[in-house]
Amino acid sequence: MASAYWHNSGRSLVLPILYLLAILLQVTTVRTATISASLDFTPGPASRGSAPLLGPFPTKAPKCDRTFVSRPGGTQNGTFTAPTFVNPAGHSRQCIYTFLAGQRQRVELFFTSFNLRGTPPDGTTAGVLPACIHEYMDMYSEVQQPDTSELINSPFGGRYCGLIPPRRRISLYRALALGFYTDKNASHPELFSGIYAFINDSTYEIGTPVPNTPCSFKVHAANKKQGVIVSPTYPGAYPKDLSCSYQFMGLTGQRIRIEFRDFDLFFGGPHCPFDYVKVYDGPDNESAVIGTYCGQQRNLVLYSSESSLLVTFVTIPRTANTQNRGFKGIFEFSESFVKLDFIVKNDGEHIRGSECDQKILSKKESSGTVYSPNWPFPYIPKIVCRYFVYGMQDSQHLERVRLVFGLLDISKGNPKEGIDCPDGYLKIYLKGQETTDSYDKFDHEMCGEKKQPFVVVSDGPRLVMVFSSGELQGRGFKANYTFETEYRIPGTAAPDGTCNFTYRSGSRKKGEFNSPRYPSNYPSETNCTYLFVPTPNEQVTVVFDHFRVRADSANSTNGSYGVSICQEDWLEMYNTYKDGTEKLVGRYCGMTAPGPIESNRGASGVKIILHSDQEGVFSGFKAHYTFESVKSIFGDCGSNVSSAESGVISSPNFPQNYDGPVRGLASKTCNWYIIVRQKHKILLNFDFFAVEGEPTARGCPAAVVRLWHTIEGPPLELCGEKPLTEKWQYLSEGNSMRISFISADKSVGAQGFRAIWTEVSEGPDCEQFTCVKSNFCISKKLMCNRMENCGADDQSDEMNCIVEVPVDPFKLLGVALCVGGVLALGLCVWCHRKHQRRRRQLARLRRNTIGSSRRQLSTGSSNRRQHVCDELGERFASVDSV
Repeated sequence: MASAYWHNSGRSLVLPILYLLAILLQVTTVRTATISASLDFTPGPASRGSAPLLGPFPTKAPKCDRTFVSRPGGTQNGTFTAPTFVNPAGHSRQCIYTFLAGQRQRVELFFTSFNLRGTPPDGTTAGVLPACIHEYMDMYSEVQQPDTSELINSPFGGRYCGLIPPRRRISLYRALALGFYTDKNASHPELFSGIYAFINDSTYEIGTPVPNTPCSFKVHAANKKQGVIVSPTYPGAYPKDLSCSYQFMGLTGQRIRIEFRDFDLFFGGPHCPFDYVKVYDGPDNESAVIGTYCGQQRNLVLYSSESSLLVTFVTIPRTANTQNRGFKGIFEFSESFVKLDFIVKNDGEHIRGSECDQKILSKKESSGTVYSPNWPFPYIPKIVCRYFVYGMQDSQHLERVRLVFGLLDISKGNPKEGIDCPDGYLKIYLKGQETTDSYDKFDHEMCGEKKQPFVVVSDGPRLVMVFSSGELQGRGFKANYTFETEYRIPGTAAPDGTCNFTYRSGSRKKGEFNSPRYPSNYPSETNCTYLFVPTPNEQVTVVFDHFRVRADSANSTNGSYGVSICQEDWLEMYNTYKDGTEKLVGRYCGMTAPGPIESNRGASGVKIILHSDQEGVFSGFKAHYTFESVKSIFGDCGSNVSSAESGVISSPNFPQNYDGPVRGLASKTCNWYIIVRQKHKILLNFDFFAVEGEPTARGCPAAVVRLWHTIEGPPLELCGEKPLTEKWQYLSEGNSMRISFISADKSVGAQGFRAIWTEVSEGPDCEQFTCVKSNFCISKKLMCNRMENCGADDQSDEMNCIVEVPVDPFKLLGVALCVGGVLALGLCVWCHRKHQRRRRQLARLRRNTIGSSRRQLSTGSSNRRQHVCDELGERFASVDSV
């Protein structure tokens, strides 16, 4: 039973082993002797078909080899450590540790310390080199012959180094070997140490061995009614490339129960493609499969349907070293397990592997009867049976289950405070709780005696009952079940009974529609389609009044909207066209109600799809629709922009509140289409936004702004109020963008929005103006235009601008008059002061002149006096003239 690891990836092991063999051949002082009768290795029950172990056995290990042998009356356990030697030249050394068990024994070994150089080649350090090159431990736990030279023919159990020791090992036969390799200058006991023991082999004898197999057994109830089942080397790591079978053969009327109390296999995936345990409900592998198991299993209890059962354990040959311990369980043959004849009475089907669980599947509005076990006789104590009653739920059918009890008599036991049914009970689940193992969330718990008929109805296509008989007996119960289809959706239903409804303008201009069974929860695992078909000259408007769709993974901060967010349950809306194409408007879930939708001009209608998975459900939605005359492509108040580099778009009446539609109409719509030059994009920046709605709480049911800024994706829906600290800007993927604003008939109005759009380009080759932060390239004409064309966080296009204040002619005239008046007043004051100053100068001059003249007259001649008088007269004349 050679390992594939040896054949495929173990060629690197050949050289060390051959080197070891060469050393062994060079040893001339080795004393050999045949093994005594007490150490006879002739295959016994423990070796199960392996080849005889013949030939001499070395009684003294050469150099650093060691051998541990189980002898009658001798010690059955001990310790081992790494060898001690000095190797100054650093030659390669390999030491073989051999452990030999006695008859009907095996070897159990585990390491207490491990500290070898190197890095394990697998695990968290995969890919790190070097990996177990200079020092390592090789494991051989499937040795059939103890001769060291025969290790090369034994399956390889793995190579280990580093600080993590190999897990516990138990030999498959009577021998186990370790190969320690090192090229260090010295070896000391602290490198590794461990404990070994020779254990009894009887634990692994599950039954009668199958010849020529190491681990296959037949277990007959006549020989062994109950016992233990373990994997071949449990709790040690199980071998690779192994195939074991355990065939349980009971007596007539018996069933087999297996309870796995420890289960640890390598997990290769949900379908267990590598190592696995497979259980067949019959004597051989042609029987029906109960299940295939791997990984770690908890509370795995299996029952056969008849008197035989087959368990197989398979491990594949592979290079990876796995150290899983396998499994341990108990088995029992018994006539007291529940008889399954009560299941076939009601067209039920026994669930293989369970004691008495059954499933009842609808055959399209079928009906039948369910019974307690052993009906009409008293039920068996201490049993638990589950009833899975499932109506049809697929693309064509949706059913619910109606259960009518005619009789119920379950022992209630002694009353206990706070416990309604302290002994036996029947719990009923109406909402599919079993899909999430939520058996503690039952809808009804019944016990005692009820003679009056009573009815329960499932909320979806699933109804489950769990019957626990307790310790006391009673008659049990009997109930009639009926599968019935129900949607409770107004509209024209599909003739095939599927959840498809059509609403045509020719039949009704206005109406309502809702999720299945609204206001009750919609069913799980279903799809419903609503198709609205207007006439060629009409459009349809849909407005949602209530919306609550399950969304476990939705982000409550940003609302439940979008394909990436709505993954469990969701509602999708489409515009449909005559050529069969559909354009997604949006996917919605949680509390985020879709905004009002008006079918596009040219569309043939609107399609809405409600999807729910198999988990929990919510109350769904309610909405109303209206067919109206077709509007302009721009709606009621939009426009087309195709020849500008920037502009402003605002809601109607902004900055005053927008209004709703004209009385009698369902909606008011504004469509703006922006187209810029090729190889350019559109940057849209909302500097103000206040539209009624709240994405995180209730969505946008009354008014919505839809923004088509991607090439293929659905539009972005906006409502609510933009905080002053947030920046709302969007960049188109192409050179076009569409903006739609729709207010429904239930809109109460709000201030609306104002957005600046700009033609931008990206890249290093900008011949216009390059924005400093956003790095957009915009036209130089947009600089200093009092609009932030670079984006919400970039004002570089409005920096270093000369501010020109506009001139008001009336203000200018007023300023001129004021300035003129001030100047005139100042001139008058200046003239007055100058005149006063000249008068003072004249008076001073007169005084000075008269005084001087008087002095000259008093001292001069008469001619001189005359001359002075003449001169004085001229001076007065000149002063007066001034």
